[in-house]
Amino acid sequence: MHIDRYAPSPTSDLHLGNLRTALAGWLLARVAGGQWLMRVEDLDEARVRAAGGAEARQLADLRALGLTWDGPVVRQSERLELYRQAVAALGGRVYECFCTRREIAEAASAPHGDDGYRPYPGTCRRLSERERAERRATRPAALRVRGDGASFTIQDAHAGEVTGIVDDFVLVRADGTPAYNLAVVVDDIAMGVTHITRGDDLLSSAPRQAWLTEQLGGSPARYAHVGLVLGPDGKRLAKRDGAVTLAEAGGPAAVFPWLAESLGLGPCRNVEEALAAMPGESLFERVVWRGQGFWTSSTSIT
Repeated sequence: MHIDRYAPSPTSDLHLGNLRTALAGWLLARVAGGQWLMRVEDLDEARVRAAGGAEARQLADLRALGLTWDGPVVRQSERLELYRQAVAALGGRVYECFCTRREIAEAASAPHGDDGYRPYPGTCRRLSERERAERRATRPAALRVRGDGASFTIQDAHAGEVTGIVDDFVLVRADGTPAYNLAVVVDDIAMGVTHITRGDDLLSSAPRQAWLTEQLGGSPARYAHVGLVLGPDGKRLAKRDGAVTLAEAGGPAAVFPWLAESLGLGPCRNVEEALAAMPGESLFERVVWRGQGFWTSSTSIT
């Protein structure tokens, strides 16, 4: 069974790059006869409140494009107990970390990959119990998992085999909020996700997430990291590029043909035409969108 999920954070309206990735995952799931699930990643309470109803607008935009999902919407804010149970299940692999971001930046080596991620140097792993007690008195602790320098390889439909070193990454932030790498893994296991389609800016995080999946008794999903939509300046699409949301760009009738053509399917007008244009054989291995999409306010492809 092919089970994919779309997992937006309701902290802003979806832009065309988000919608392109959603369409890609939806098409892969539907052609395979599988399910496409919806998960709202709403753990950042302050940013969600500041976005003023972004979740409702995001879901409405997806429906307007014909992207329907299977089952109820899953919200991370309603699953906190699952994350606590996962941390407890890791037992002795979890340790407290009292480092600030500045301290980590000063101690860590150069960033890994294009996402600027800095592997944690293991400072707090070496603290004695007395040292931990002293630090608890002055600042709250985050929780990290011991990666022990493990190497893990994932399979990606676009990039092929991707291997990454698993550092001691954060599971729970110092304010008690489950971190992204923990929450997505726990949710994917609980939801039975077998395939993950998302932007290739997240490719470098896949090995550590797949590693954690195995530590928690799950089976790593298969991945398709699709190219990002870029603005006229060649950088990741953002508000600076003008009309970048569905409403701003003219609605479904104007946007859907561009989305479909940018995925290599031709100027399809709706999901039915897009499905008909999809290749049928070895679909997940033969992803047809291997490049990046380029967006201009006139909805042309360059």
